[in-house]
Amino acid sequence: MLAKVTPLMLLLLSPLPAPQPSTSNTEGDLLFLLDSSASVSRHEFSKVKEFMWDLLQPFTFGPRDVQTSIIHISTTPSMEFPFDQHLTSSALQKAIGATRQLMGDTNTGQALSYAREKLFSSQAGARPDVPKVLVWVTDGFSTDDISEPMQLLKDRGVTVFIVSTGRGNFLQLSAAASPPSDRHLHFVDVDDLPIITPELRDAIRGRLAPAGAAGFRLVWPQLLSQESGFYSLEYGPGANPAARRSLQVPGAQSSLVLSQLAPGTTYEVTLVPESNERYFPPRGWGTRVTTLPEEISPAQVLISDSGPRSFQVSWAPVLDSVATYQVLYGPLPGNSAQVLQVDGRHNSTLVEHLAPNTTYLVTVTAIYRSGKEKSLSAKACTLEGERGQHQEGPQRVTCPEGDSESMISSLHQSQAVLPASPGMGSGIPLEQFPAPAGLFSPQRAPG
Repeated sequence: MLAKVTPLMLLLLSPLPAPQPSTSNTEGDLLFLLDSSASVSRHEFSKVKEFMWDLLQPFTFGPRDVQTSIIHISTTPSMEFPFDQHLTSSALQKAIGATRQLMGDTNTGQALSYAREKLFSSQAGARPDVPKVLVWVTDGFSTDDISEPMQLLKDRGVTVFIVSTGRGNFLQLSAAASPPSDRHLHFVDVDDLPIITPELRDAIRGRLAPAGAAGFRLVWPQLLSQESGFYSLEYGPGANPAARRSLQVPGAQSSLVLSQLAPGTTYEVTLVPESNERYFPPRGWGTRVTTLPEEISPAQVLISDSGPRSFQVSWAPVLDSVATYQVLYGPLPGNSAQVLQVDGRHNSTLVEHLAPNTTYLVTVTAIYRSGKEKSLSAKACTLEGERGQHQEGPQRVTCPEGDSESMISSLHQSQAVLPASPGMGSGIPLEQFPAPAGLFSPQRAPG
């Protein structure tokens, strides 16, 4: 049986291959610890608010995306707004702009204890089982101890980034930030905060990335070193214990990518630290994660710019996992078809040399790098007459009904024997061949 999930192990999930530079596919609770004490000038406070908004701008907010909140460091800590209050960019921008400095003492330790409570409180809008990230913006001073409350936060799996705009104690702040400190601790003048914004945003995004169809990333607190031990990791589909795999992870690591997994599958993961210097529970820590369903292309096919002799075929989405697209087309009724080969990076092609006033069946097939194929079909009609494309106003398109059912299936059967081609863009018909009739299936063809 899988060990009980504890907050000590933070599970982060990212699409594979490497995450794209978009922040629209992220999930987690992001908390800003804002120095609102009297040690911060009005100018500094204003600049930090600008910095927070610049950092957040590209993210998508919502109950299944990123949620954020602000806790003030002052004599008594307070929350500016709960995580689930502002779930649009415009609302969040207004809320940050309306944030007022509280003044008072710099009781950062109290604020950290308060943050630990709120980061895991449903009453504060926080969510269970999502990554937790804390960004502490400070002038480098605190009137109380921060070491213990900060360690308690990190022990619960919170990733801590620190931005110091003052002199600060390097050793103290290095110990407070998540390891390695060179990635989680920044010293910068308050007027130069935009310099570190892209790097910090990318680091935060890496901690908030969700599961993909091909795999996920595990991230956990750094419990060991290269010399002090190693981790034993086991993972496998929950429905098939016999398929579990084991591997050994060096003690210096605090993250690992698990790839080549099945989409839409729940995996059970167990991590056990092995050390001769420190005691850890023998069963380690475990969690479950479900990979996303595989994204399918093409999910839609669009016919546009029809003329007497041509029309444009477009499809979406375009996926990195697709090597090439084949566009098969033929008249209805009929028993022949032609094929265009289109590079996997493109999402449209022009089909030319057609007969006027004719209905065509068009099938777009995505050929994945894995060898799998997915197809989707649509009808297209050419305009009547050679002058149709030059006429002003509405143009009459007559689409005679044909035996579309027999055509789709024929195309799907024939496509498997087509030779690959490096053709790109609009393409040139590579091969014309007879399509055996009478095999048809519904318009979304099986892959």
